[in-house]
Amino acid sequence: MKKIIIHLIPVFISITGLALYCHTFNPIIVRGPEFLKFYFTLTIGFYLSVYCLKFFRENLSKITFYFMIFIFLLGVIKLIKGVILERPVGILFSILVAEIIVNMIFISTEFKDKIKY
Repeated sequence: MKKIIIHLIPVFISITGLALYCHTFNPIIVRGPEFLKFYFTLTIGFYLSVYCLKFFRENLSKITFYFMIFIFLLGVIKLIKGVILERPVGILFSILVAEIIVNMIFISTEFKDKIKY
């Protein structure tokens, strides 16, 4: 339960910012720069929460990986929508590539910890 609350904090902050500045709760309909602010806040906040869990020597759970997948899929959906509408999606693509790299690092360190014990 504690991990869910820790992971929901950045989601709540980014959704609140989306509601205050864009007057909507749906990040898919938001235009480019506003979505990038929302998505960057969400990803940075989430990975800071994961880092805090690792700092306090908590094991990453399936919920963490579900949040990782959810955030990544949100970016992929917006990337596909941008490609279909022929919008510039370079920054979002670079954020998604960086997210893949960070996810692989977290997964590999978690896998190493499970093998060690």
